[in-house]
Amino acid sequence: MHKRPRILVVDDEERNLRLMEAILVPLGYDIRFARDGEQAVQKAKTEHADLILLDIMMPKMDGFDAARALKADNDTRITPIVMITALQDVADRVKALEAGADDFLSKPVDKTEVRARVASLLKVKAYNDHMRHYQTELESQVAQRTKALKNAFDKVKSVSLEAIFRLTRAAEYKDEDTGDHIQRMSNYSAVIAGAMGLEDQVTETILYTAPMHDIGKIGIPDHILLKPGTLTPDEWTTMKQHTLIGARILEGSDTEALRMGEIVALTHHEKWDGTGYPRGLNGKDIPLAGRIVAIADVFDALTSKRPYKAPFSLEKSYDIIKQGRGTHFDPEVVDAFFASEKELLDIKEKFRGDGNYSL
Repeated sequence: MHKRPRILVVDDEERNLRLMEAILVPLGYDIRFARDGEQAVQKAKTEHADLILLDIMMPKMDGFDAARALKADNDTRITPIVMITALQDVADRVKALEAGADDFLSKPVDKTEVRARVASLLKVKAYNDHMRHYQTELESQVAQRTKALKNAFDKVKSVSLEAIFRLTRAAEYKDEDTGDHIQRMSNYSAVIAGAMGLEDQVTETILYTAPMHDIGKIGIPDHILLKPGTLTPDEWTTMKQHTLIGARILEGSDTEALRMGEIVALTHHEKWDGTGYPRGLNGKDIPLAGRIVAIADVFDALTSKRPYKAPFSLEKSYDIIKQGRGTHFDPEVVDAFFASEKELLDIKEKFRGDGNYSL
């Protein structure tokens, strides 16, 4: 409300306007005038009236229609309206209430009654204004705190993802020339998941869990893990245990990311045709996250330097993946992989590390 409460007096007779002015100005009110219903509707908005004293019998638009228009407008609907009328019939007063009147004054007006009704309704208006302001302020604070909470949550997620990357390097460090492998293949996995139309939350969870795929390698002896040549059958049997070790490390968690991490660690070496390990699952019996991480892991292995091989060219790597469509890899995942080629190469470039690929 204004420093001085603003009252809009609406009457087509000048003497009635001046009478109200004489009664109310000495009380410190800011008085504005309108001479018909149309002016009242307009000025109630432009003058931001806190109270409207509205005559009923007026030209152009009477008080009934003016009250209806004022109550239908969001800007003026809570502004109290006092109908000033010489009409004494009960039906007329009911009509005025139905139109939106909050109170009545009968002509000829009584100065004491005018002052009492005006003071009472201005208190109501002041309270309504306070509540509207409080609600607006509360909504603003909620929006600000929600934004701050989201920023804090995003920061926590970022820190959590970095922690996952750093902790999983404990396993990858012995196996890769660079820890950038887990950065690349986790981002590859998220891009492929997105290309398959998975929900953002699922895609984000895959981003978080893909780095855990080889965490079980921490339990594989170095002489096997770092061997530059071909593994013996017994060594290969030991190597394959990293899927089971990783699943055991991550099992039993109530956290969605770690539950999916357990699945990824266990199934990222399963193959579409059932010839993979450790369980020989085939087709869609292999969890989708495992199928996605499988192709991301293989692509990065093909195009990166390993203890036992130099990086393959993109052309050769692509050929190998195409040949594995329907045997090693889920055909739909392969299609999503090639549909995301540009994004995958951008990730490859961003996390080049020592595992540069040749063209």
